[in-house]
Amino acid sequence: MPSQRFAPPSEVPGLAARRIAADIVDGVLHKHRTLDDQLDGSGAHPGLKTLADRDRALMRRLVATILRRLGTLGHVLSRLLDKGIPSDAPRAQSALLIGAAQILWMDVPDHAAVDLSVRLVQSDRRAARYAGLVNAVLRRCAREGQALVEEVATQSLDLPPWLLARWSAHYGEATARDMALALGHEPSLDLTVKSDAAQWATRLHGEVLPTGSVRTLLHGSVTMLPGFAEGQWWVQDAAAALPVRLFGDIKGKSIADLCAAPGGKTAQLALAGAHVTALDRSPARVARLRENLTRLSLQAETVVADAVEWTGPAEGFDGILIDAPCTSTGTIRRHPDVAWLRQESDVAAMTVLQQRLLRKSVSLLKPGGTLVYCTCSLEPEEGEQAIATLVAAEPALRRVPIEASEVCGLSEIITKEGDLRTLPSHLPHADPKLGGLDGFFAARLVKS
Repeated sequence: MPSQRFAPPSEVPGLAARRIAADIVDGVLHKHRTLDDQLDGSGAHPGLKTLADRDRALMRRLVATILRRLGTLGHVLSRLLDKGIPSDAPRAQSALLIGAAQILWMDVPDHAAVDLSVRLVQSDRRAARYAGLVNAVLRRCAREGQALVEEVATQSLDLPPWLLARWSAHYGEATARDMALALGHEPSLDLTVKSDAAQWATRLHGEVLPTGSVRTLLHGSVTMLPGFAEGQWWVQDAAAALPVRLFGDIKGKSIADLCAAPGGKTAQLALAGAHVTALDRSPARVARLRENLTRLSLQAETVVADAVEWTGPAEGFDGILIDAPCTSTGTIRRHPDVAWLRQESDVAAMTVLQQRLLRKSVSLLKPGGTLVYCTCSLEPEEGEQAIATLVAAEPALRRVPIEASEVCGLSEIITKEGDLRTLPSHLPHADPKLGGLDGFFAARLVKS
């Protein structure tokens, strides 16, 4: 065998990150795969194994920016293309989205964004003939794109029309616009700390929110941050940390967390001194929950079971927490793929499961026990209407309104019925990246 005269050329830095980003965006938009499935676990993109941490972070930010700004990107590119985005070459579409997202919203030099998108197209057999088109369009985007973004800044294009229509009808058009605007910003990292939030805020270069969570703009691998290995905190959106507060003092009480994984609320319950039974139907998710509890040095009994079919102990529980499966539209700020994977018909399908879980929880609750129901959905059918349906069907239950003092004085997150309802536009901040909450609903009921 003759020896090679030349070493193979090394790949242009950053191209692998963009290639994987293109694959993952395509996975969401055309194959209806979630970001979580493509980034972690057995279904993760194989290229992630060889990606350096810096490139992995770039890839994640690229994907999130595209999905967060997809409607605006579509508008900009349609204005810059005479014949529309090529439909016969998905890589050309992805290259245009990746290039435009970097030019318009990311700290990447325009020439690098253009060059790497052209290389991305050139490396794909079906898309290679569009290299000249991609080059020309992205150069125009660098010159004219920002003005095109400003044209539609008030139109909330980055939400599917069906979702914007629902939010406008339920929350009002002004609030829906504020919510859509908040979702356009990359969110910060929220942490629930075991103790001394102020000290951890200082160590993590963050701040303590009115709710007690620590919020930081630090990026990179969470596992490398101070305090992670020692189990001093866990990642949990500030809104997600509120429902457990509604139980009050639970030291020594028996609490069942019926949809527990990955375990943030289970950890809160255990830290507060409850005897916790944490249930989830997925063995893999329960294994992850156990790992999290071990790292945090917290105790809970874990059970792999379908909550609807589970019999539970004969004596029942002092408290039941249901963080019910839902459409997750309240998590779009952290999971922008949800906006494009969900359909309006999903809402009705989820409400059937939620009612089954609620009815089951009543049978597991001791007389005098407290039920806290929550969802990370902004859809009223999965929150306010779910509780109205339950109370009408279960005369033994009564709603116990939440007081502002129980949620750190944030009266704006309490509905007129006394339930909790957080919105992406809540907790505004001078730096939009430090503002906002996930959309959560929670209600508290007591069994007579």
